Amino acid sequence: MIKPKRTIVAESRRPAKADPLPRAPAAPQPLVGAQFVTGAAQASQLPPPGVPEIAFAGRSNAGKSSAINALAARTRLAFASRTPGRTQQINLFALRGGALVVDLPGYGYAAVAKDVKRGWQDFLWDYLTTRPTLAALVLLVDARHGLKPPDRDVLGEFVPSGRPVLVLATKADKLNTTEQRAAEAGIKAEIERMFPLGAANVAVQLFSATTRRGVTEANAAIAAWVPDAPAP
Repeated sequence: MIKPKRTIVAESRRPAKADPLPRAPAAPQPLVGAQFVTGAAQASQLPPPGVPEIAFAGRSNAGKSSAINALAARTRLAFASRTPGRTQQINLFALRGGALVVDLPGYGYAAVAKDVKRGWQDFLWDYLTTRPTLAALVLLVDARHGLKPPDRDVLGEFVPSGRPVLVLATKADKLNTTEQRAAEAGIKAEIERMFPLGAANVAVQLFSATTRRGVTEANAAIAAWVPDAPAP
């Protein structure tokens, strides 16, 4: 009697499934999903103080609107006037975590009637110096030109309060590598000279809305100032 052949099943050489690697936490993007709340041309139009507020300030041509849009991953959240210095109101945007981003009028541009400019810049200054819920400041400075007298005035009022400041040295893409390093070092050195006791609360970051350089670092700094927000 012929015995039937046994089928030999080769042992599988497929490796056992490895446990999936844990996903790295998503990088914070606190401005993603921001929604316009209101614009205020005078103090009485501001909402009552409540949630923490992060102010964005800078000279009229420092690229403030472009920076806000880059951080929010939007193209038209903040609007840049075709004529620098024409935006005359404070614009407020609500973040997903509940805090507010406050887009302040640009300052330092001369081609505006003095009496008009004085009115809204007095409003800007009053907000910066008296708003009780202003938690932190993002100061936009053109990396090619460094700190100007109005920037120094803002820092001189804000830094001694102990609240954090992030200086974004904008338009860094217009400089070569050596110039970028010199610009960043120059701003840091001047801040250390101006505020020997407060410089630790001021961070300086090269930034470009065009190449998105510094966006991740700026987002991380801002996320540390505001309540936790859901992932975008």
